[in-house]
Formats: sequence, structure tokens, C-alpha cells
Amino acid sequence: MALLDKWRAMAYDTKNNDKAKIQRLWNDYFKEETRVYQELLKNPDEEVKGKVVELAEKYGLSIMYMTAFLDGIDESLKVPNPIEEMEEDTEVSLAFDKEKLYMNMVDAKADWLYNLPEWNDIFDQEKRDELYKAGKQRNTIKHESPKIYPNDPCPCGSGKKYKKCCGKNA
Repeated sequence: MALLDKWRAMAYDTKNNDKAKIQRLWNDYFKEETRVYQELLKNPDEEVKGKVVELAEKYGLSIMYMTAFLDGIDESLKVPNPIEEMEEDTEVSLAFDKEKLYMNMVDAKADWLYNLPEWNDIFDQEKRDELYKAGKQRNTIKHESPKIYPNDPCPCGSGKKYKKCCGKNA
């Protein structure tokens, strides 16, 4: 079983795991994740790479927490890692796109991460505000359909007026 499958079974399987235990696991993980990001953001342009087990040792994480970290940061990396089939001896990179990482943290509602003081040395407040707005808009669904008035033809194509067709019960 690949590392990511083991992590997911441990962190998400509420049928076989106690929910309180899973909550404690996540709380502990978020503390460790914050610590690793604080360290990475001190030198954001430095590419950190190595085997999963080596990076876990470097950051003082368990293999499972390192796996979770790699899963979380993967969409922000310059080159994604092979996380689905990753094992302890798989070579991985933590070279991240700073803007993408910040926006992904906002999108994930991880305020404990996008509000880290280390970001102040990377982006000025104006840039952080711009990235925050972009991160918030990522998954916002925009309905671009024009307003339909009662006497307009019904959009269903029946040929009737909207008020006599689909708009009758609206």
C-alpha cells in the first residue's frame, strides 16, 4: 500500500477510526505543518529535495505527517511529486510557486498558514491582498446568465412567455 493510501486510511476513515482520535491527529498535524511552512518560507526560493524519509527526518516529522504535507503542498509545487505511488525512498521536491502556495492556502481557508509572519518578507501587503482576493475567487461559481423578465420568451424553448411557462411558479 502506497504511503498516501495509508495516510488517507488513518486520517479520513471514520468508519474504522474514532472521530475524536482523528480530530486529535489533525490538530497535531496542523501544528507540525505550520512549523514546516515557517521553515520553508524563510528561504522560499531554495529548492528542498530528497527522499521522503530524509525530508521527514529533516523536519522532525513522522513518515505519515510528511506524506500529508507532500499531499497538501503538491498543487503548489513547480513540478508535482508522484504522491499517489510514493514510498519512503521516493525522491521528492518541495520547490513551490510562492503565489500559487499563498492562493492555495487562502482557498483551503488555512488562515493559520496564509497569515504566517514569514509571508511579510516575501510579499508586501498590497500583493498579499491581491493574492488573497484571487485565492478566494478560485472556486467561486459565477452565473453569467442574463436576467429573464416575465414577458421574455422562455429559455426552455417552448415558445411561450416565461411567465406562462417555467416562470409560472417562480
